[in-house]
Amino acid sequence: MNLQSLPTSVTTERLILRKFLPGDLESYAAYRTREDVYRYLYATPSTGTVLEEKFAKLLEAPFENDGDDFHFAVTRKDDGALIGDVMLKLANKAALQAEVGYVFHPDYGGKGYATEAVSAMISVGFEAFGFHRIFARLDSRNKGSVGIVERLGLRREAHLIENDRFNGEWGDEYVYAALAREWAAVH
Repeated sequence: MNLQSLPTSVTTERLILRKFLPGDLESYAAYRTREDVYRYLYATPSTGTVLEEKFAKLLEAPFENDGDDFHFAVTRKDDGALIGDVMLKLANKAALQAEVGYVFHPDYGGKGYATEAVSAMISVGFEAFGFHRIFARLDSRNKGSVGIVERLGLRREAHLIENDRFNGEWGDEYVYAALAREWAAVH
């Protein structure tokens, strides 16, 4: 697995996935502070200095050990708008496994941007980093997110019943995954 030379950007048909820049804070906050964005994330949105600190850590986050995250800002080619972010979390370095995650501004939903960006990030995980398996964990009620991973051909491996609790409410979780060889066969 090659974690030494992290990619700085990836270009797709309509998007540029790139490292976050200090000037991205306002655009990042525009969707990362919304309650509706956090509906299925089992967390509350950060605001104020907490959000600023979280963003500052994102700019310099290492990607070397289990639990580390590698983030890309997702921007549109045509106007440069920052519309969301995608992430790979180093789940198990020894087993060559990563988790893919993504959060997008709802104003840009329904246009296939998230599917395009997540596809590119999974490809980075397999091709640039050499992961063997990449998985996504989703709230089972998040139909939009389920649609993304199913369109990309990830396999549902698990349906965890009431495995998490947030604000006194139990939630179910789906786990979807793909192996490097499976991804290469269809992408």
